[in-house]
Parts: sequence; structure tokens; C-alpha cells
Amino acid sequence: MTISISPTMMRVEAMRQIRNPYTLAFTLGMPVAMYLLFGAGMGYGDIPAGHGNVKFYIMVSMAAYGCAVAMSSITSLAATESKQGWGRQLAMTPLGTTGYAMTKLTTAVSFAALAVLLVFIAGIATGAEASDVWRWWASAGIMLGIGLMFGLYGLGVGLFFNSDTAAALASISMTFFAFFGNVFMPLDGVMLDIARFTPLYGFVALSRWPLTDGVLATGQTDSIWIIVLNIMVWLGLFALLVAAGVKRSYSRR
Repeated sequence: MTISISPTMMRVEAMRQIRNPYTLAFTLGMPVAMYLLFGAGMGYGDIPAGHGNVKFYIMVSMAAYGCAVAMSSITSLAATESKQGWGRQLAMTPLGTTGYAMTKLTTAVSFAALAVLLVFIAGIATGAEASDVWRWWASAGIMLGIGLMFGLYGLGVGLFFNSDTAAALASISMTFFAFFGNVFMPLDGVMLDIARFTPLYGFVALSRWPLTDGVLATGQTDSIWIIVLNIMVWLGLFALLVAAGVKRSYSRR
């Protein structure tokens, strides 16, 4: 009889990630540090922005970035383990391949939630404000729901690249996408036009929506259909990456 999820394996996975200095530094520590540096540490943090203040705007941006990094890095690690034969070994246990995948996904979502929570706690402690409590919950819910697409991205990277560094590649690429996706700093002009085609743009813009209603720091306004289109296109591309990774994995056998 197979089981859909293993609490024991999930606990082991969680402890393994917590003991990993890379996970602590880049997945959990870096988003908090960047919020404290660019949000709480700057004099403009208390300036009103949308339905809150600038600190809330930056807090949401950094939390969304941390969520994407957590999702992508942990799922890419799962794909690498599967290629090394760990998945086939688990298939002979009551957990099974589906249970293994569900356990890994649950771990990724848990760490993404932890990354968001830590940034939000830093925001609360330093004066991030929104006009209504539901805006906090709405932003967090959007991150954890839509952020699953970056779990798909991490899975594709892990399957496509035959390397133990797939997890690092997945999270480093997230940092690259953040710089060019209007996440770390407000972009304008040509750079903003380019940003609208990057994978983190739609995700982070939608996470900010409860605060901004689509109004950018430069004064421009994004239509909701542009943001949704960005998300749908990249979701499709990530699915194609997974399919290509699966095909590549089979071709190596």
C-alpha cells in the first residue's frame, strides 16, 4: 500500500535544509537582509505608497523574491536526486514516487512560507504598513499560490542540467531575473519595457497588487491582463522546460 506523503521524510528534509548554510543564507537570510537594507534602512520607507507605505512595497517585493528562490531551489534538488536513482529506490517503499514528489513539494511550499513569514515579521517590526489587514494576507496568499510556478521552473532546471549545482543555478537565475524584473529597484523607460518580459515581473507585480492596484513607482499603471499574461506565458515555458528535461533525462539512460 502506497502513501501520499511521509511526515518522517518531510521532517528529515526540513532539518536537512535548515542545516544547509546555502539555504539559510540565500533562501531565508538574503530576502530579510535586502528588506532591512533597502526598506527599513532608508529614510524614504515611511512615505505613503498606494494603500500603505514604501516599506510595505519593498517588504512584499523581497518576500516574493524569497518565495520564488525557495520554490525553485528545493524542487531543483528533488529533480537531481531523482536522476541519481533515489526516486527509483523510494518506489520500492510504501512512499512511492508520487509520495516522494508530494513530500518534496510540501517541503518547498513550507520553506517558501517561512521565507515570506520572516520578511513580513521584519516588516512588522520596522513599520511596514497597509491600510487594511487583508492586504497582508492577500499578498502572502498570491505569493504562495502563484509562486508554485517557480517550483515548476526549479524542477525543469534540475531535470535538464546533469549537475549537482542545479539548485544553485535555479536560485542564482532568480536573482538575475529579480534585477531585471523590476523587483530590487524601480525601472523606467526601455529597462521597464524589457522587465515586463521577465519571469518575475508578473509574479511580483501581482503580489504588490493589493497595495498598489497596479500603479508602479514611476507613476505608470499596469493593466491586470498584462500581469496575468506574463504569468501564463512563463508558466507555459516552465512546463516546456520540464518536458524537455524529462526527455533529456531519458535520453541519457
